[in-house]
Amino acid sequence: MKIAVIGTGKTGSAVGQLLGESAVLFDGSNPASVSALSDVSAAIVFVPPDAVESVIETVLEAGIPAVWGTTGYKWPPSLPARVQEKGVKWVIGSNFSLGMNLARKAINMFGNGSKLLKEPEFHIHEVHHIHKKDAPSGTALSWQEWLDEESSISSDRQGDVKGIHTLHIKTENESIWLKHEAHSRKLFAEGAVWAARYMLKHSDIEPGVYSFSSVFDRAFGEEL
Repeated sequence: MKIAVIGTGKTGSAVGQLLGESAVLFDGSNPASVSALSDVSAAIVFVPPDAVESVIETVLEAGIPAVWGTTGYKWPPSLPARVQEKGVKWVIGSNFSLGMNLARKAINMFGNGSKLLKEPEFHIHEVHHIHKKDAPSGTALSWQEWLDEESSISSDRQGDVKGIHTLHIKTENESIWLKHEAHSRKLFAEGAVWAARYMLKHSDIEPGVYSFSSVFDRAFGEEL
């Protein structure tokens, strides 16, 4: 089974290395085409936001399942209907760490449980490599959404940091911290490949656009 890897930046390259001989690589010098994608079972896309427009129509026209790791891009409202019309399944995520989704469960709990605390304050801090274009990170924005409480976000860009996210809940008398740190981009590559193979394996999943977190939940026995 061949899987297209569109975008050979740091994370895309890690995906290609993980897939090995089953990877078909595309980048700016070798752009994906509808005919080329006809030979693959699915696509994994890690391109920057400004490159999405040049790729999205090609992947749609090819009519293949796709996993998208682009952050900082505003997806068009019409996308879910168009993907459904093509009869395919897309997974979109800001962070493909399976461990991050365990953190999501904890953040949900903290958000709900914090209602018992007296005047809690919430702050999310994220650190990434100096070449990351979007700030705050898509993951930090997801943490804010998962928390579902008024919270501030700060960002820092340092060296080649793969991703550090910290939640601080503070009251007058105590602090609670939750931290997730990625040690290698292989983490995100593993999650993206897992998502692609999961969607291909489960033919009972209806065509449409799904978040990575919803696929994670389904795999752990919760309804998609």
